[in-house]
Amino acid sequence: MTADDAPAERLHPLALLSGIGRAVRNVVGGIAAGGFLAVQGRIGVALMIFAGIAMMTLGGLFLHWRRFSFRVGSDAIRIDSGIVSRNQRTIPFDRVADVSIEQGPLQRVFGIARVTLETGGSAAGKEEGVLDGIALHRAEALREYVRSMRQGLGASAVPASAPTAIAEAETPALFAMDLKRVLTLGFFNFSLAVLAGLFGASQTVGDALGIDPFKRRFWTPILEQNGLGDFLLAHRIGLAIGGAAVLVLVGIATGLLRTVLREFGFRLDRTGNGFRRRRGLLTRTDVSLPARRIQAGLIATGPIRNRFGWRAFKVLSLAGEGGGGGGRKGQEGRSNHVLAPLASDAEIAPIASHIGLTVPDASTPWRQVSRGYVTSALALIGIVTGVGAVGGLLFFVALNAPLQAYAWPPLFALAGFLALGLLRWFEWRHTSYALDGERLLIRSGWWSRRTLLLPLRNVQSVTLKESSWSRRFGIASLAVDVAGGRSGGQILPALPRDQARTIRAELLSAQP
Repeated sequence: MTADDAPAERLHPLALLSGIGRAVRNVVGGIAAGGFLAVQGRIGVALMIFAGIAMMTLGGLFLHWRRFSFRVGSDAIRIDSGIVSRNQRTIPFDRVADVSIEQGPLQRVFGIARVTLETGGSAAGKEEGVLDGIALHRAEALREYVRSMRQGLGASAVPASAPTAIAEAETPALFAMDLKRVLTLGFFNFSLAVLAGLFGASQTVGDALGIDPFKRRFWTPILEQNGLGDFLLAHRIGLAIGGAAVLVLVGIATGLLRTVLREFGFRLDRTGNGFRRRRGLLTRTDVSLPARRIQAGLIATGPIRNRFGWRAFKVLSLAGEGGGGGGRKGQEGRSNHVLAPLASDAEIAPIASHIGLTVPDASTPWRQVSRGYVTSALALIGIVTGVGAVGGLLFFVALNAPLQAYAWPPLFALAGFLALGLLRWFEWRHTSYALDGERLLIRSGWWSRRTLLLPLRNVQSVTLKESSWSRRFGIASLAVDVAGGRSGGQILPALPRDQARTIRAELLSAQP
């Protein structure tokens, strides 16, 4: 039975309740306007606005649910949607990379799930097939059915109407993180997102309500009471230290909270055709990643994490990232899937081996990029800071500034030159590459350190990049593209021009 002939199925009725939160976020502006009118004493108008918003929101949700249906056939899935303008989207099984399942807090209570059909062929940020609110057992049965049909099992496939899914045998996890490991990761994920959120909220509603803690007028009357301002002024050093300590504590707490919510219960399993990743405290995601869609591996770390031997292992894939956002995709379909957020080299090695990659070790033949990486940047920085210094001197001349003021522009220019030059030197020290058998390795970054593991079989194109400036220093860069990658690809910078051409020929000759 084809998808066009299959019986229509609807979303679970409880999907209406789980969709209210998203609908409210879409009308937050109207709610804020109603609140402002209520504060101004115009209660009647505010109530009319709230009633109109409620009717539009609930009515829109019901009409969307009533007009949304999907059909599962033996060849494809057809999704019918649209209230006034009707859309019929048919997704053949051979185009589906896998089926991702996600459950938010309310969805977990109601026993329903959001299902995303991962194809990797849609535009950035656009979801090709989403069933937002079907019974969890139906979601699991649908995933098993799509997998079996894609693998050509035919009659042995799980029926689309099966009330339960075939449970995957629980085997020892390929990689998992307990609560201690998750909390350790949280300490590294320092974030000031809470303060950023407060600032955004104050800008959104603070002016309307006359409350904005990020403006002086909010604090002036408070500081003038009981001599509090004089006390703080007298203890400003301690206040500065205390403020810095508060920022650090807020950053640590925010990092811990965000990490626990996202990575709690992290578990990575090996499946027949790739990996299965489950994680999340409130929003639980269950994502499968076929190995055939993995283009490259990426080991990420930093100076502090590296001191403790911790790494993160990701893969660049054609399939969309299903975690945390319901099918968020990378640019032009490629995504970074995290397979091990915090792991040692010994834990990363078996994961990489399942996709035909090996972790670099002491025997890896690393080669430093050209010193032109530093000298070309220093020459450009010198020109910019020199022009800045001359401009500063001319400005002081126009102002008839005191003689001692003329020392500041050269000092600032010299400080900027040294600081930027030192940063460039650090980058050069940590930028290298290796052609190791059937793979290209690119190591880059000083603070955010990345090691790319790229199988030569996945290289789609190699672009040699030069400019009039780089040619003066005898260097060129290579941009290596993989399938689904954005224009520009993975950059191998500052190679001697002859060597860049030789490497390009080697990469292209390695294609099957």
